[in-house]
Amino acid sequence: MRRHDWINSMLPDELIIEIFRNLDSKSSRDASSLVCRRWQALERFSRDTIRIGGSGSPDSLVNLIARRFVNVTNLYIDERLSDAHPFGVGRRRPARQSAWARHHFFAERFESYCLSDAGLAAVADGFTKLEKLTLIWCSNATSEGLRFVAQKCASLKSLDLQGCYVGDQGIGAIGECCKQLEAVNFRFCEGLTDTGLIELAIGCGKTLKSLGVAACDKITDVSLEAVGSYCRSLETLSLDSEYIRNKGIIAVAKGCPRLKNLNLQCIMVTDEALTAVGNLCVLLESLALYSFQRFSDKSLCAIGKGCKKLKNLMLSDCYFLSDKGLEAVAAGCSELERLEVNGCHNISTFGLQSIGRSCMRLKELALLYCQKVSDDALFEVGKGCKYLQALHLVDCSLIGDDAICSIAIGCKNLKKLHIRRCYEVGSKGITAVGENCKYLTELSIRFCDRVGDEALVAIGDGCPLLRHLNVSGCHQIGDIGITAIARGCPQLTYLDVSVLQNLQDMALVEVGEGCPLLQDIVLSHCREISDVGLAHLVNRCKFLESCHMVYCPGVTAAGVATVISTCTNIKKILIEKSKVSERTRRRAGSIISYLCVEI
Repeated sequence: MRRHDWINSMLPDELIIEIFRNLDSKSSRDASSLVCRRWQALERFSRDTIRIGGSGSPDSLVNLIARRFVNVTNLYIDERLSDAHPFGVGRRRPARQSAWARHHFFAERFESYCLSDAGLAAVADGFTKLEKLTLIWCSNATSEGLRFVAQKCASLKSLDLQGCYVGDQGIGAIGECCKQLEAVNFRFCEGLTDTGLIELAIGCGKTLKSLGVAACDKITDVSLEAVGSYCRSLETLSLDSEYIRNKGIIAVAKGCPRLKNLNLQCIMVTDEALTAVGNLCVLLESLALYSFQRFSDKSLCAIGKGCKKLKNLMLSDCYFLSDKGLEAVAAGCSELERLEVNGCHNISTFGLQSIGRSCMRLKELALLYCQKVSDDALFEVGKGCKYLQALHLVDCSLIGDDAICSIAIGCKNLKKLHIRRCYEVGSKGITAVGENCKYLTELSIRFCDRVGDEALVAIGDGCPLLRHLNVSGCHQIGDIGITAIARGCPQLTYLDVSVLQNLQDMALVEVGEGCPLLQDIVLSHCREISDVGLAHLVNRCKFLESCHMVYCPGVTAAGVATVISTCTNIKKILIEKSKVSERTRRRAGSIISYLCVEI
């Protein structure tokens, strides 16, 4: 029967709600909710997460959102998102709307408000099923507002506060009322002292699994001792503090036998504390150490000896670590899957060779600013780490083509290769990747001057799954290389060809023809492209969401207007202000960003 509503007459509410819950994007949910009033009500009923900004008027807006979205369990409020809203960021309002459509559009802008204690009271009254609350830089919220949440949101499991001036009374109320709390994160909470954290540890010690403290100057070892005494189920601890010393870390190591993840940026901590971690935290799986000046290889030797389950190790700016410590980790932590070494200037080739020989389960390796690591290190990784899926190299001046060839031949499961400013890497190494790594999905070779078109031809021929390509600053790459990518990599969604002086419009035509799924493109500083190539690109790439094209002399105001009018999904354009006409500015000013701000 014509015009018969088979869906609404045949499908029950429960099935439609389940369909909404399984849609893969928010935009799809938003579009589906516009079909009819019933679908709009069911979509609101099924929504469990709302992300809102933090400027405007709080009380009535929160109340109105709470009445429409009654099953929200995850609320994210960010003062930095003053002009953002979760129900369709960046969408343009139609010129003509029905009364119902205007009401729907108005309701969808209710996440832009300034949160105060009154707003938190409204949150507590309206979202009684809340399980996760995130407050970012909500500077008007205090302990009084947090007490409202504690008293009425007993199901709260996760609380993330950043830059909020909540004090001990609010945190103490959370500890007293929220007995299911599992994760808390305090960052720049200037009002918080040991008293509040101790009350939280006492109240939620049985359930608390994750604790993060950063830049809270009044938190000392005293509260960490309480954590060690009461939080026996703690699995994750993240600390960034100049005031935490050995005593607090040792207390946690002794009192939290289930600790699995430890992130430390504590400049006063020494070998004594990390030795305790190595001896006592036998379940430790992830360890990140930042800017340590007071510990040596002795700490890593203890970690290697005691933490046999370690899978992730991150070392950043730890100047007194050497190959000896890394060798101890390699010998003792055979289950290691991810290693990042960043700016540890005493770690050299020998330490990484030990990893390659012993850590056969390694899946991701990142070497940043490692000036003493040479090709020989990656030879061993290529031979021993057959399961490697991601390799990141930044400013490693001794690593060249031979190392990349070794990785390509030995690690055929490689999916991500990111190289930046490694000037000895050229076409030979990248060609080997194209010939051997058939599962490659991400390739970034920024400012590698020796990589030319022949390398991208090999990638286009051998890596059909490629989705992300960044060749910014690779001056030898031109139309031939990008054309090969366009013809061989139809799943490409991200392309950065900025600062390619020889790239011309023909390459953009090929990209438009061969990469219909493209979502993001960066064309900045491409002097040879023009409005013609840009028009061909946007006419074919219907899913384009962002386009950066500053310092492209051939792109004019007409080209910018073409992008705006053609790309219905566009969310961000970066361009010089002089190339945006008044009409374009009126039509899409909210999605246009300018490189320079006039003074």
